[in-house]
Amino acid sequence: MSTTSTAKKIGPVLATFVVANNMIGSGFFLLPASLAGVGGVTAFAWLLGTILAVALGGAFARLARQYPDLNSPDDYVRPALGRDMGFLATTLYWISSWMGNNAIAVAAFGYLVILLPIDDGGGVRLVGQVVLIWLMFALNLLGPRSIARFQSMCVIFGLLPVVAVLIAGWGSFDADIYRDGWNVTDNSDTAVVFGALASVFWAFVGLETGAMVAGVVRNPNRNVPIATLGGILIAGVVYLVSSVLMMGIVPAEQMAASSAPFALVAGQMFGAWAIPVIAAAAALKATGTLGGWMLVTGESGARAAQRGFLPAIFGRVRANGSAGWGLFIIALSMTGIAVLTQAPTVGEQFGTIIEMVVTLVVMAYVAAGLSLLFGTPARRPTGSDRALGMGALLACGLLAWSTDTDILVGALIVALLAWAAYRGFSRRRVEDGPRA
Repeated sequence: MSTTSTAKKIGPVLATFVVANNMIGSGFFLLPASLAGVGGVTAFAWLLGTILAVALGGAFARLARQYPDLNSPDDYVRPALGRDMGFLATTLYWISSWMGNNAIAVAAFGYLVILLPIDDGGGVRLVGQVVLIWLMFALNLLGPRSIARFQSMCVIFGLLPVVAVLIAGWGSFDADIYRDGWNVTDNSDTAVVFGALASVFWAFVGLETGAMVAGVVRNPNRNVPIATLGGILIAGVVYLVSSVLMMGIVPAEQMAASSAPFALVAGQMFGAWAIPVIAAAAALKATGTLGGWMLVTGESGARAAQRGFLPAIFGRVRANGSAGWGLFIIALSMTGIAVLTQAPTVGEQFGTIIEMVVTLVVMAYVAAGLSLLFGTPARRPTGSDRALGMGALLACGLLAWSTDTDILVGALIVALLAWAAYRGFSRRRVEDGPRA
């Protein structure tokens, strides 16, 4: 049972905004640039992505009812599919989390560079991303309370100017610009929509957090489904509206080349003075998101280590609650990803990273669908369980189909290598035990 008293638990409204806030992050600030490379037809990808997210959200809402105290994929995977699948779901989700942090760093520095007297070259961008990663690592070492305060300040001061752009922007919307940038590729509209689906779905990573915090929600049987589906719909509407709006203000080719699309739009609307204001706000919000997700990644790594899924060093927690050594290894790994994913533009680098992350997350989501489909010996699946499980698996299949083949193969190799290492070391521990 949850140790949180009923008086301290949150209701459906707050829980809904927790879920929505976890999805409205770096994609909000940089996806318009990534998607502008193919055109405004991606509005249909947003609609389809929202539908798939709802299908997956329904599966996680049902799992939250069955496992109200879950805080790791292993909690719902192992009872139905065994320890190995619990390891894969937990570990792939953890890997996707810290890899996804790189996309946030890309977005943050893409806006921050506008405020600095430097050129936005590849080397400068790499150094800036790495500096942000290690600054957030250092802040996380101060403990969860410090990073939570920093993130709260970033949310308050970072979103207000951006919200103003979204509200006032419709006065500058030009239907001709939007039509001219509808499809700037040589492919059909259908091919473009399905090709953009994996990138679009980055915006919905975090849909499972309603289930993960079920233990602090009042009446989770009723309120977790409301929060999960409500949060997904809010995020879907925000992303769709902002994407359409921005592609109707700035031509597609300019948007695609920009490292700070919201600042570019603000400049078109209000003049040059608005560019640094919006850039500062977006950089602040994205930096706060980076710090918060590094905290989550460190804590999830510590829980995975405590379950025997990661080396024990990840489970070492300092007196102030920070997972120091685990965060250090994560920061090193993020630095490596920053180097390996360098691209000519911020949008291209961002797109490469988020496709990798979405592929790993989808592989973890598959376990949720299978858990509902198969059930456990103690809890046989109902008809609605099977329907929700199949819906989640179909959504995962469509997302995998839309993913670049090289990235999909790479994710499968990562999963196989992780599983082989786990089985090998587990077997060695068992064999070494009797001799000790």
